Amino acid sequence: MAMLSFEAKYRVRGGTLVGGDLFDFWVGPFWVGFFGVTTFFFSLLGVGLILWGAALGDTWNVWRINIAPPDLKYGLGLAPLAEGGLWQIITICAIGAFGSWAMREVEISRKLGMGLHVPVAFSMAIFAYVTLQVIRPVLMGAWGHAFPYGIFSHLDWVSNVGYQYLHFHYNPAHMIAVTFFFTTTLALSLHGALVLSATNPPKGEPVKTPEHENAFFRDTIGYSVGTIGIHRLGLFLALAAVFWSAVCIVISGPFWTLGWPEWWNWWLELPIWR
Repeated sequence: MAMLSFEAKYRVRGGTLVGGDLFDFWVGPFWVGFFGVTTFFFSLLGVGLILWGAALGDTWNVWRINIAPPDLKYGLGLAPLAEGGLWQIITICAIGAFGSWAMREVEISRKLGMGLHVPVAFSMAIFAYVTLQVIRPVLMGAWGHAFPYGIFSHLDWVSNVGYQYLHFHYNPAHMIAVTFFFTTTLALSLHGALVLSATNPPKGEPVKTPEHENAFFRDTIGYSVGTIGIHRLGLFLALAAVFWSAVCIVISGPFWTLGWPEWWNWWLELPIWR
């Protein structure tokens, strides 16, 4: 109740993009909005279709349920429901739900007078999903190149794609993406550890201030990015990791069909080695 009381003053009208006051209301602690309604619709329909697809399969084991995309023979056309059509509709529902949630975040940000950093960041995750399920299959000419919906089947797809291009970790964009992922972890772990250290001093000593935190990194590495800067840096690193992850898969197939180790032959062919 304390949190609800605190949030009451932020329940202001306006900021909506569609529907005006018609959908400008709360259900408990959750603001609805037009895009909240569409999120609920697409999510409910998508989950229902997943359950239908599971019923058409031969198992209810949550680890082994598999809803596969259409066979390659269907190309980019519509497939019968039991042969990939369900996957196509579920994908539409997923994009509708993700996109609606991002737009709902935009409306909430406008309502609270915030920047659009959160919906922009979430949109990068949506971009990665759309790259896998729409952009890459379209570039390759068949929905069958997308990944299936299912836990083990999805993992099998990831493994198979990796082996299809031999050592996938030789993909240069994959290298960049992994570097950004690890750098994100490093930067935010350093930040989190610093905050805990400053706010949990030895017994008898006062809690330290941001000036102490800045001094620590200036003394350690010669520069402190600052309290706001570390969060901007963390956001940039995280979004860059997602972006290059999308790049690494979209160039595998549409733009490079050989094993990724062969891509590095250009290095061996440089004049400096002759």
